[in-house]
Amino acid sequence: MVCLRLYFFSSYLCCSKNHCKTLERVIIIEGIDPLVLYGVNNTRFERIAGFYPELKLIARGNELKVVGDKETIDELEDRIGKMVEFNNRFGYLKENNIQDILEGNDDSVSQAEEDAADVLVYGNHGKVIKARTVNQRMLVDLYSQNDLLFAIGPAGSGKTYTAIALAVRALRNKEVKRILLTRPAVEAGERLGFLPGDMKDKLDPYLQPLYDALHDMIPLRKLADFMEDGTVQIAPLAYMRGRTLDNAFVILDEAQNTTLSQLKMFLTRMGKNAKFIVTGDVTQIDLPNKADSGLVRTTKLLKNINGISVVNFDTRDIIRHKLVKYIVNAFDKDAEENKL
Repeated sequence: MVCLRLYFFSSYLCCSKNHCKTLERVIIIEGIDPLVLYGVNNTRFERIAGFYPELKLIARGNELKVVGDKETIDELEDRIGKMVEFNNRFGYLKENNIQDILEGNDDSVSQAEEDAADVLVYGNHGKVIKARTVNQRMLVDLYSQNDLLFAIGPAGSGKTYTAIALAVRALRNKEVKRILLTRPAVEAGERLGFLPGDMKDKLDPYLQPLYDALHDMIPLRKLADFMEDGTVQIAPLAYMRGRTLDNAFVILDEAQNTTLSQLKMFLTRMGKNAKFIVTGDVTQIDLPNKADSGLVRTTKLLKNINGISVVNFDTRDIIRHKLVKYIVNAFDKDAEENKL
């Protein structure tokens, strides 16, 4: 949760007729985008100002200048703090939430807590991210009991997306200090060397699905800060060699394109207080020799070790376009027939 910090600069203006003191206070608000708090075209700001007609409010960016009596300003300060706290806790702040907070009732909080029971994280713009299928829920349930999970199944079944949601939740809850996402840089029919740019430019297309998922769950500015200070790292699998990953949530995606020795290298990076999830689709191996894939063999080698579990996703978990499920079934059927 982002910490709310409010800074106050106060001065007193003397009212000569009744000798009262009117307080002028500048509140600098951090921990929330002013656009979220004030609304498009200041619609939410006008609602807040209208609730306190006895105060004069002037908003400029993250500075809110308030003139009025101390007691009412203190109440406004408390209400704004609760709005920021609500947004940071639940990932959204709607106009009805603002109204409830202004009126001092807890209806919005109670409803949000009830809705949050199955929510992994609240993404950007209030997007609710939760396990939506049987095997996605199984992955979430097994997460609390295991430090290493394998999620294997077809494209579109939410393996990686659910894993990244678990990682973001763990980071927000301070269960880990950093997130590392990695994939093997293996071409799916193209050739890496022919792509334009330097090595980063060549590798980024392989890592783009991981960026896409993070963009759903972490505000862009915050994600940029996380990536700059190393809280979130995205790198090809080869960059994992030689590292010890303590206090980290690590996800290896597209693991069907790793060899047995690469998987061994990756799994032995696990340090203290680490969580590892390995995802892959054994029907989409892009290695020159498909027999070199080490994913299936690795899960068989590790299947009887306490603290390691395997979740097998299937077409029932596919949540992309409805045709994807039929496409996967058709290719699986063809593969079975060609084995005979």
